[in-house]
Amino acid sequence: MKASKTKAAWAIFTLIAVLVVFGLIDCITTVLAEEPKEPRIEDVTFVASCDGTEQKYVLLYPPGFDSTRSCSLLIALHGHGSDRWQFIQQPRDECRAVREVAAAHGLLLVSPDYRASTSWMGPKAESDLLQIIRSLKERLSIDRVILCGGSMGGTGALTFTALHPDLIDGVVSLNGTANLVEYEGFSDAIAESFGGTRSDIPNEYRKRSAEFFPEKFQVPIACTTGGQDTIVPPDSVLRLLKEITRHNPHVLNLHRPEGGHSTNDVDTQAALEFVIAQSKH
Repeated sequence: MKASKTKAAWAIFTLIAVLVVFGLIDCITTVLAEEPKEPRIEDVTFVASCDGTEQKYVLLYPPGFDSTRSCSLLIALHGHGSDRWQFIQQPRDECRAVREVAAAHGLLLVSPDYRASTSWMGPKAESDLLQIIRSLKERLSIDRVILCGGSMGGTGALTFTALHPDLIDGVVSLNGTANLVEYEGFSDAIAESFGGTRSDIPNEYRKRSAEFFPEKFQVPIACTTGGQDTIVPPDSVLRLLKEITRHNPHVLNLHRPEGGHSTNDVDTQAALEFVIAQSKH
């Protein structure tokens, strides 16, 4: 009788063990079979209202994006010589950090050509960005717009915010300039974008220089600058931030005295996280 019970117990034990093993194998097989999902990317073409040309921007959707719910935009402006794909594809620190922060916070990342590759936020680039923002607001429920960019894009982010402070809820400039009246780099490209040289149309250059309009910056702002940056010197941005702090407490100045014309991933993330946190409604 005792032997019979022992055999029965072992049979039950063996059956349970087999079920557990096969169950684990099934779970492992399921996990291995699930490949990581590629992020959803949409390359959008639109007709520019200012001149009728075809222009483009890219949308990088965050995981689990639901178009029926409100969302925030993170608009990323590329640098000189690049295009809308820079912040979507490039592995450099600034670009990777922007993608990671956008995904972590569920932000819809918008990367426009804005008249690539030598934009400098001239009148047509400004018009395109206005059109993109309005179009997305018509299509989706947008609760916040954060604007960022690197180098030329960092300059453009400051320029656009100064021109349209009512449309922007936070701004991040990575290694940009705030004064196109005194900035001597890329003069030919800027003249083409603006419609003339600084001596031909001085008011246009002043209009697009954020340093002259610190009072327009009422939203959270973060800027990164390098003391050794000879491509886009930091002085005008440092002066702008000093003036903004007189009326706006939500300012982050990440100046690296030994830094050059780039921002590492840590500082890029810190700048974005600061503005995101401070701009929450």
